[in-house]
Parts: sequence; structure tokens; C-alpha cells
Amino acid sequence: MEHRFGAAILAAGMSSRMGRPKLLLPWGQYSVLEHLVHQWQELRATQLAVVLSSENGPVAQELNRMGFPAAARILNPRAEAGMFSSIQCAADWTGWRTGIGHVAVALGDQPHLRTATLRRLLEFASRHPEEVCQPGQAGKAYHPVLLPWAEFRRMIAAKTPDLRGYLLSCRVALCDVDDPGLTLDLDTPAEYEAALRMAFPQ
Repeated sequence: MEHRFGAAILAAGMSSRMGRPKLLLPWGQYSVLEHLVHQWQELRATQLAVVLSSENGPVAQELNRMGFPAAARILNPRAEAGMFSSIQCAADWTGWRTGIGHVAVALGDQPHLRTATLRRLLEFASRHPEEVCQPGQAGKAYHPVLLPWAEFRRMIAAKTPDLRGYLLSCRVALCDVDDPGLTLDLDTPAEYEAALRMAFPQ
């Protein structure tokens, strides 16, 4: 049976430490955001949405350039409240199609993750329909997080301040993967350069 899943790309962050919008940084022949959209399309997401902080900001302009449909954009008017507020906006969105098993909460700053890693995680999630699924190394959990539909919707009313706190109340299954990109953040110019070297070795 086909594993139907949605993907919500979180693109509402401020990129304060990077000094410029991370999602608009060059990534190969694309921007980071365009690469992520293509990657999740390649993974055959049943539905793909992008969470952003403004209908007219740089991310929205990049989505316009890409031809990404306005109907698949989720506005977070409280983006300054942090990542969990974007996840809750995605969970509360009325545009999701019926029949989705999991929703992948995909960070906007992980273009360096291998497509094979994400495919392995999705296959793992298809065998764990009732559990939150995350990639793991040495017993530690990383992003992206795949949430069963019911769990995803339960987040709307959650009072915890962040995703980590929320997941403490969930059944989580770790998918062991070997991907050095899991431990790399993309918050500073130096980390961006490290990610480029990882993804595009000379």
C-alpha cells in the first residue's frame, strides 16, 4: 500500500545569525528553498506546503519566482515566537488532503541531507504508522520529524514551548541512518560553507 505523506517546509525563520535569508542562499543551480521543494517532490510527497512569515517578504518572492502555488503556502503571523509556532500553524492548516498517513516537518536549513536518507526515513515511517519517526545516530534523534496524522493535529492545542518538549509525550521510533549532515546546522556563514563542501565535494 502506498505511503501517503505530506511535507511542511519551515521557512519562517529570521536567519539572524546568517545575516541574510538562509532559504535564498545558492545551492547548486538552485536556491536552498528551491532545492528542498524539488527534493520533496522527488520523494513523491502526496502534498507539499511551505510555512512562511509574510505574504510579501523575500521567501514569498522566491516562491513566486519558482511558481510555487499560493494555495500551498501557510502564513505564520507569529513567526517571532519560534519554530514550534510554525509547526502549529502547519498542523492547523485546513488545506491538507485526506488520507495522509504522516506529515514530515522539514527544516528549511537542511538542504545537505541526502535524498537517500529521507527516502529511508519515509520507508521506515510506512512500517511505523502509529509512531513519530525521526532519523537517529547513536540513539540520538534528529530532524526531519515525521508525525502520524493524528499526532500532527494534536499539536494544534499543545501548550509545550517547543517541539522537543512536545515529543516527550509521544511514541518515537528512531530510524538509524549514516548521514553526516544530520549533525550539521546551517545557522552561520561558516556552517553554510561546510554544508556546501559536504554536498558538493571538489
